[in-house]
Amino acid sequence: MAIENIVILTGAGISAESGLATFRDTGGVWAKYDYREVATPEGFEANPELVHDFYNFRRREAQKVLPNAAHHALAELEEALSQRGGQLTLVTQNVDDLHARAGSQNILQMHGELLKVVCQFCDGVYLWHEDLSPKTQCPTCLKSAGMRPYIVWFGEMPRFMDEIEMAVEEADMFVSIGTSGSVYPAAGLVHQARALGIRTVELNLEPSENAHQFDETDYGQASEIIPKWVNAIIQGL
Repeated sequence: MAIENIVILTGAGISAESGLATFRDTGGVWAKYDYREVATPEGFEANPELVHDFYNFRRREAQKVLPNAAHHALAELEEALSQRGGQLTLVTQNVDDLHARAGSQNILQMHGELLKVVCQFCDGVYLWHEDLSPKTQCPTCLKSAGMRPYIVWFGEMPRFMDEIEMAVEEADMFVSIGTSGSVYPAAGLVHQARALGIRTVELNLEPSENAHQFDETDYGQASEIIPKWVNAIIQGL
């Protein structure tokens, strides 16, 4: 069967080689921070300065790094599919902008965006490259103490779930790259794909927690195995 529509889910593993820390690996972000203090609405209410410091550091770090070969390969695949009348939907758990900077366009950032902020008073969303604090005023309503990172925290609903589920339903292939397979609902997308009879592929540094649900697997450095896989797919189009 010809491949026309591909849904790709990416996680922290694809950005690790660019220099951004993963979360659940040994020595990852959650080994150094209590997520309840820095990545929940309750943590933000209790100590907004701590949360802002955490995301200010991550925002600065994300702007220092560059997309790697894996990011560029996925952008190349999107273009190749588009030229043939197909579509690639890139669903990412990552909050960095490396996919976009590599040239990918059809991106659904289900956990939010590090370079955006939102006002809790007027719901205004803004591009943001600087530090944020409880004293920061909203550019629109001018109120302070209401600006927060445009991030989906634990206990909050991921964004674009309807669009993501629809994309999977219309896909010929579902691919998971650089994910732990432990964070839901993202980790459940492979089950949805399998239930629909869609070919499933895992490309990762090592097997994820749900690796047994994939039809095909390949393990290694993302900058090596992703371009190789993309080239094979393009050759088969």
